[in-house]
Amino acid sequence: MLEEQKERLKLLKKSLYIDEKRQKIQELEERLNDEKVWQNWEDGQNISRDLSALKKDIEDYEMLELFLGENEPEKFEEEIKRLELKTFMSGKHDQSDAILSIHAGQGGTEAMDWTENLLRMYVRYAERNKWHVEEINKVPGDEAGLKTVSIEIRGQNAYGFLKNESGVHRLVRQSPFNADSLRQTSFALVEVIPVIDENSDEIELKEEDLDWDFFRSGGKGGQNVNKVSTAVRVKHKPSGIIVECQEERFQGKNREKALKILKSKLFQIEEEKLEAEKRKAKGDYKMPGWGNQIRNYVLHPYKLVKDLRTNIESTNPEAVLDGELDEFIDAEIRL
Repeated sequence: MLEEQKERLKLLKKSLYIDEKRQKIQELEERLNDEKVWQNWEDGQNISRDLSALKKDIEDYEMLELFLGENEPEKFEEEIKRLELKTFMSGKHDQSDAILSIHAGQGGTEAMDWTENLLRMYVRYAERNKWHVEEINKVPGDEAGLKTVSIEIRGQNAYGFLKNESGVHRLVRQSPFNADSLRQTSFALVEVIPVIDENSDEIELKEEDLDWDFFRSGGKGGQNVNKVSTAVRVKHKPSGIIVECQEERFQGKNREKALKILKSKLFQIEEEKLEAEKRKAKGDYKMPGWGNQIRNYVLHPYKLVKDLRTNIESTNPEAVLDGELDEFIDAEIRL
């Protein structure tokens, strides 16, 4: 068993480019010591973030070496499984941050409450991974819950881990909004796209294709937000995509964020077109829309969460809804 673990560690070192990352750490540390880098605060922050992510990879790998040297096979096995997942993330933007949106579907107030529950589930999952979550836009439900919500999740491999969560999530439970506690089925659509930097040249945005609207925000940020037109809405006329941002205190910041999200949405559309072309011949491509149900959450008359793609099941839906998604997401990544 020891020889097998040594071989797995050797393969992991190569797959995660550990030696190359050590070299990259030295280069970034030298850049951070250059005062010119900090003349643009955001550049310095981005380099610091990249450096932190690289150091975390090295620390995780060195922890495996320690477990192996101290002959702790159970700890080694648990940790190497987690790190081996990263070797599956070879997609162009798998290491990127993610924008996750949830939209209430059929089920009225019940579906809006389900949307809010899903939001909590993903926020808890992000917290478990020590990722940063920032709200982009939120539309409250008429009586309870949310009609729609979008969050930005910042952290290493956030998109790679979350991208397969796109699709319809179905809830079956006794309705808390019905006096007779009748069993109710509700649906919500989850969309996950990678964050494409607004300065990226992957997607070209022409100013004449953009229709801007500025209005007063109802979101957080104090009195200033409600007195000044800080919120923005932009429509991309060729595609019809509309993006709204109102969580930042300043109009310029909301405008930057809106452009970043718009670029991300347009990139995702192009990616889906390419994916559809590649899979048409196989006949197995499904768009992550309302017809593509991916997971059931049953709270009544029995308790079961089941993923319809991987057949992974849990009889503890409360834990899953509290962010314990590792088993489901790991299986999706390995598909």
